[in-house]
Amino acid sequence: MTIESVKPAAPEAPAPSEPPLAGGRVPGLGHGWRLVRDPLAFMSRLRDHGDVVRLRLGPKTVYAVTSPALTGALALDPAFEIAGPLWESLEGLLGKEGVATANGPRHRRQRRTIQPAFRLDAIPGYGPVMEEEAHALTERWRPGETVDCTFESFRFAVRVAARCLLRGDYMDERAERLCTALTTVFLGMYRRMVLPLGPLYRLPLPANLKFNRALADLHLLVDEIIAERRASGRKPDDLLTALLEAEDGNGDPIGEQEIHDQVIAILTPGSETVASAVMWLLQALAEQPEHAEKVRDEVESLTGGRPVGFDDVRRLGHTNNVVVESMRLHPAVWILTRRAVTATTLGGHHIPAGADIVYSPYAIQRDVRSYDRNLEFDPDRWLPERAKDVPKYAMSPFGVGNRKCPSDHFSMAQLTLVTAALTAKYRFEQVSGSNDTPRVGITLRPHRLLVRPMPW
Repeated sequence: MTIESVKPAAPEAPAPSEPPLAGGRVPGLGHGWRLVRDPLAFMSRLRDHGDVVRLRLGPKTVYAVTSPALTGALALDPAFEIAGPLWESLEGLLGKEGVATANGPRHRRQRRTIQPAFRLDAIPGYGPVMEEEAHALTERWRPGETVDCTFESFRFAVRVAARCLLRGDYMDERAERLCTALTTVFLGMYRRMVLPLGPLYRLPLPANLKFNRALADLHLLVDEIIAERRASGRKPDDLLTALLEAEDGNGDPIGEQEIHDQVIAILTPGSETVASAVMWLLQALAEQPEHAEKVRDEVESLTGGRPVGFDDVRRLGHTNNVVVESMRLHPAVWILTRRAVTATTLGGHHIPAGADIVYSPYAIQRDVRSYDRNLEFDPDRWLPERAKDVPKYAMSPFGVGNRKCPSDHFSMAQLTLVTAALTAKYRFEQVSGSNDTPRVGITLRPHRLLVRPMPW
């Protein structure tokens, strides 16, 4: 053997390390207190400490993932499943039987049941309803009158979902109930997630009683919808009919609880996220008049003054970019969690089996490492020649992989259409009493957005 024939051994990969622990813990509460006091700022600063950071929520250790690449890996790796503090806090609303919280074979079966309603070639069939509801807003609002964006956004979102997916002519009273109840429920669920105080939430305190009443009304609302369909005997070609006729893995009809949980997932989180997106779009149009004017000019150039329609959506490039940029800066779903199925590594760090992982689309989509002028409202950053510079997974408003929201095309179509319809007719300004600071719960929306539509 010659010296030349002896090859040096390949260097061993470094052993997985323990992620750094974030500072600022409060005795007994850990980092939960900061996640209540100023959660957006807290999550946005975590990447300064590393791509994976340890947090303490009460007695629990939680791992925060802060980089786009690792959030993508987290979403695509089967070593992590839908679970953790967020989903545990949502179980009272979403249950354990629906597509939002299921994993494995159950999730795949449920996804097959609902997916046909959201296929790309199915979306144009919803076009007439989206047009009617978008233009109904423009007709209902009057120049110079104050609009409560919270209720109006929920009314739009609920009516589109109910008429397209449940084929129901559900009145505005139900939209108002949904809006009122979700405001209370999502705030209460967020607090239960970051401050896991267990038995204290069962005490008959005013906040707990209000939360319980709101949660009960949401479930009652869904029971009413299902009961009305059964009593009618109708079987329209919609998502509710598909659920009522769906079979489980053994060929038997799916259970009543699963039907209930699936409708909950369609009507409540779906309406909340679309309504939140509409609110932030109205805030952006009021605060960014130059972009509102560009949307109006684009619509007029395309339509020649006729009412904008569903068939125009794909050609409304700047309008679509305004929608995307608004969702970048103010994602309705601002925090997500996963759980490690087995011991694994992530970003060179050891993640033990059963560990909970949290990440924030809000923090990732505003990170200066991913975006030039990261806090500036700039729809043109989504032009093809500039969008290619955005890191992969730095903008994933509908999720990634097999947990991607099935209604992404459905939601984008209605958001682009309503933005075009409203902006073609009105410019917007906030009025006295409006408060557009983010209200943080499970979702993110303005505290109380009041705008005045004005003629151009």
